[in-house]
Amino acid sequence: MDLRSNATLDAQTIKRFGTVVELGEHTPLTLDSGAVLGPFHVAFQSYGELNADRSNVVLVCHALTGDQHISGKHPVTGVKGWWDMIVGPGKPLDTDRFFVICSNVLGGCMGTAGPNQIDLRTGNLYGPDFPVVTIGDMVRAQAMLLDHLGIEKLFCVIGGSMGGMQVLEWASTYPERLFAAVPIACASRHSAQNIAFHEVGRQAIITDPDWKQGNYLQTSTIPRQGLAVARMMAHITYLSEAALGRKFGRNLQDRFALTYGFEADFQVESYLRHQGQSFVERFDANSYLYITKAMDYFDLAADHNGDLASAFSGTTTRFCLISFTSDWLFPTAESREIVHALNAVAANVSFVEIETDTGHDAFLLDVPEFHAALKGFLNGAAAHHGLNN
Repeated sequence: MDLRSNATLDAQTIKRFGTVVELGEHTPLTLDSGAVLGPFHVAFQSYGELNADRSNVVLVCHALTGDQHISGKHPVTGVKGWWDMIVGPGKPLDTDRFFVICSNVLGGCMGTAGPNQIDLRTGNLYGPDFPVVTIGDMVRAQAMLLDHLGIEKLFCVIGGSMGGMQVLEWASTYPERLFAAVPIACASRHSAQNIAFHEVGRQAIITDPDWKQGNYLQTSTIPRQGLAVARMMAHITYLSEAALGRKFGRNLQDRFALTYGFEADFQVESYLRHQGQSFVERFDANSYLYITKAMDYFDLAADHNGDLASAFSGTTTRFCLISFTSDWLFPTAESREIVHALNAVAANVSFVEIETDTGHDAFLLDVPEFHAALKGFLNGAAAHHGLNN
């Protein structure tokens, strides 16, 4: 079976989204909110070749503003996929060895059912009528996709940030389906501080006059300023003070003196404005609302009567947790809390804290120590799983 073809889609759609499949027609997905979704689309990309016994599958879970295009040239932005350093021949996720799948999350804006997609039941745009989703809902949709593809078990599930939350949900909900799990730069619940950051971003979007109660696409408008400000604020949290200082300091932008006005005098101001405006070109404002809310709702311990260890009771999955010293958005202490919970149930778990000043975004950057640690764990797990080099 060729998992990378879909003759029912036109060439432009395939180029933009990859493969898009329809799920939930006969067995709809019941969301944590109680809403029912189906039929609905899920878009995904795959890399490498599926082996004969389907034992080399790696599911990559993307972060908040990521999508299914993890390697090669991105069809929308024209730049390399968000994990091109990690996925490919000879790289940590070696596509000469592994069959790598990444799907756009539920609520996303790149082909999977979300507020900017069409409701297959009505033929109308979902818009703000799309139901609120959770990390658990995203993972159940991914499980439905794998069922559709005939993939019963996974060698590994891996992801950073919101992707790491999905990995934890996978390990808790479907432990029998995965051999290894790599949660990177994440937590078992969203902190009050992180919820606060997200709320500021959501309010920037909602109070933009062009948001129009979430119906902006129907009126051919976009809440550009609100979405740009949300991205600017969030982007600061992905970096570290040291990284900002090293890259920009107090350097002026294309000038030799202060203007004593409100233009972008400093390079860091210009950088953030560019980040905000470029984000508007590739992301949907309503999707930003939905996905940030899904992260805020995530609390794995609360789903298990307040006991995080119970979420992993009886697991046989091999875990490797990775954090970064300068990540203040998801600090190392939150990864250690997960490690302690796994130790409490005698799970097979390893943990590494990577020293870097690049902040939360370190898992997306060229950090050799991170790449080496990841490759080492995957090679060791593959050997125990019986995957040949």
